[in-house]
Amino acid sequence: MTPPPADRQRQRLIIAITGASGSIYGLRLLEALRELPDWESHLVVSEAGVLNTMHEHGLGRKDLASLADVVYHPGDVGAAIASGSFLTAGMVIAPTSMKTLAAVAHAYADNLITRAADVVLKERRRLVLLTREAPLNLAHLRNMVAVTEMGGVVFPPVPAFYSGAQSVDDIVNHTVLRTLDLFGIHSDRLKRWKGLGGR
Repeated sequence: MTPPPADRQRQRLIIAITGASGSIYGLRLLEALRELPDWESHLVVSEAGVLNTMHEHGLGRKDLASLADVVYHPGDVGAAIASGSFLTAGMVIAPTSMKTLAAVAHAYADNLITRAADVVLKERRRLVLLTREAPLNLAHLRNMVAVTEMGGVVFPPVPAFYSGAQSVDDIVNHTVLRTLDLFGIHSDRLKRWKGLGGR
């Protein structure tokens, strides 16, 4: 990983995990940020996100908290990340459920995840949604368009087969590293497309 220059303050990235399948993406993002001394992770996990992470990985709320620098309860709408005056580089919701997508698309800030996302958008910071659903209905598509029009990045974790992935782990890591690219965190571990000749 390439951290920011040493003379800059530690940057903050909000990571949210919701109830869609694919909690591994949020976990891997937290693990990647732990390797970067100049970055600080701020974690919010919905109740459904905790249930899903337990189902998919056997990890509870305390296990998730141990991976982050700062942790918030999803009901704590008075938390630091609920205000635009609290500086962050932005936010990743990984995975993003269609319920959360809908709330973000319509500024329905009923919990800390959707409030923090609303703040990121209004402050013109980067919001990345790893949306997890298939197939998509018209409401899902319209919500994705709405978020995109507001400046958010809709990033379904679609496998990049050119990467030569040999395992599910490789596929997940490629998506996580591409997500971090969007925040200026570039890794030499990411296999990048170099054209058909591979040069």
